[in-house]
Amino acid sequence: MSDEMRNVVKEVATFFVTAIITGRRREKVYEFVQLPELYYAGSHGMDIMGPLPQTSNGVKTYGTKTLDGTGNEVVLFQPANDITCIMDEVYRLLEEKARKISGARIEHNKFCVSVHFRCVKEENWLHLAEEVNSVIKSYPNLYATQGRKVLEIRPSILWNKGRALEFLIRTLGFANRNGVFPIYIGDDQTDEDAFKVVARRRHGLSILVSDSVKETHASHSLQDPNEVLKFLQHLVKWRKMSVRS
Repeated sequence: MSDEMRNVVKEVATFFVTAIITGRRREKVYEFVQLPELYYAGSHGMDIMGPLPQTSNGVKTYGTKTLDGTGNEVVLFQPANDITCIMDEVYRLLEEKARKISGARIEHNKFCVSVHFRCVKEENWLHLAEEVNSVIKSYPNLYATQGRKVLEIRPSILWNKGRALEFLIRTLGFANRNGVFPIYIGDDQTDEDAFKVVARRRHGLSILVSDSVKETHASHSLQDPNEVLKFLQHLVKWRKMSVRS
């Protein structure tokens, strides 16, 4: 994350409760972003960490109170906490498979495992998928989904980025409040679950980030991260003007 983007996200978080929902490991994303005032939902929302009330507009999520790496008090919610040993085992098996396929990379995201094939030759994609399936077929409580040049191995619980968004809206006390307008920005196929949640609410803004035309449940689009930056800057400017008025 650039300093410019980090600064504008920090400003957004001073006016609005702000969360990052990602397929990556929560701790890794926190290292990228380094903003303690945000909510972080890693592993597609299966590992959620949020600040205590004094650092996030007077609201907090339910979960286990603990300390983060810098000693700040936070709350954790982990609906798949009992699956970590299985994911460790699957990660080791997939690491062995990936060594045989040039360009394949395995990423352990604690509650899910990612198989990246962006650097794999296209003629080897099918072989890689077969190797992944040969591993997960022995684990009936796991399943695979596909994102942008990545296969995601996840536990078979009814949980995704959309469920994570619903959880945050509900536990932050926004579910039954008038005037709540969620804005969700995403660029991956796995963000479609969250776009659907916003669409069902009929009151919110879902934004796909893409430089090409795609089938999506999002209501709007931006072309690239630079346009996202400008959008957030305008959002902050609008909020400051509305506060002054």
